Amino acid sequence: MGWYAIIGPRDAGATEREQMQARAARIFKAEDVEDPHRLDVPPKGTSMDDDGGTLREAVQMIVPALQSGSLFGGRTGVLVVDAQQLLKAEVDTIVEMLANADPDQAVAVFLASGTLPAAIKKKVAASGKVETIKATTERDAVAWIVEYAKDHNLRVNQEARSELITTFGSNTAQMRNAIDQLAISGSTISADDVRSNFTNRPDEPLWFLGDAIAAGNEGEALRRLSDFLEHQHPLILLSYLEGEVRKRSLAAVSPDYETFASIAKANPRSYATKKIWQNRTRANGNGLAHSVKAIARADLTIKTMPEATHRVTLERLTVAMCHWMSR
Repeated sequence: MGWYAIIGPRDAGATEREQMQARAARIFKAEDVEDPHRLDVPPKGTSMDDDGGTLREAVQMIVPALQSGSLFGGRTGVLVVDAQQLLKAEVDTIVEMLANADPDQAVAVFLASGTLPAAIKKKVAASGKVETIKATTERDAVAWIVEYAKDHNLRVNQEARSELITTFGSNTAQMRNAIDQLAISGSTISADDVRSNFTNRPDEPLWFLGDAIAAGNEGEALRRLSDFLEHQHPLILLSYLEGEVRKRSLAAVSPDYETFASIAKANPRSYATKKIWQNRTRANGNGLAHSVKAIARADLTIKTMPEATHRVTLERLTVAMCHWMSR
């Protein structure tokens, strides 16, 4: 079996994306692919779009990955991230290549948020396997804490678990970092440990940065951005910002709070959900639209440009969003 697809929720955050990546890694291991190529599909509508007749430069890697076997007799592999952003011409080309490629020589795994292009999904389903990753709820996160603590011989009581959920929501990616940090001091983690270490910390919850941006506080936002980049990957931040803009956009067009919580698939009792609703008029339509485009450009830069450009890209994005999201 050479073709796989892993489809996550449309608004996949750090937790779901991590689960998708982990599942892909297990697939490659099971298929004896040691060093798969990674291909990050750029967003649609960027300057890298062509005339629709060829593969964009960032997508061209899939050609040699599927057409040639390993020089050492093993199987080659390619991981296609954000496959939902493939253009129609690219989808047609990839489907044709999958039809002619040898699954005994190559393994392809497509990761997509929301939907995978129908033609690719059909081809994978016919001769491979399509899997779905569900959105992580707070209940799922609690179960994850229990399992993670058990696997690492840690004691995290119910109060501490509740405090972790209050601080991190369903973001198990950040929660793992927090638990690992607390575990250095001992095998028992209490609610006081969580509160005292993560109320104001270097790897603080992203909503602190989001609040600074929403308030238009450039200095505070840049400081928190600098702290964040010491511990986390830029794409986690972009995923968070994209989600915040999406939820604020939904809040701006919703007639009432209940409708907003429903279409945003958010917990109506959550403080974060209520806060977005209360601030729904802070950013206007133009500001939200500018933010969406700027996040897409930043995402493309992070995925295609040298690491030296990442910090300045995010700093410019942060300053710009402080203006767009607070007016």
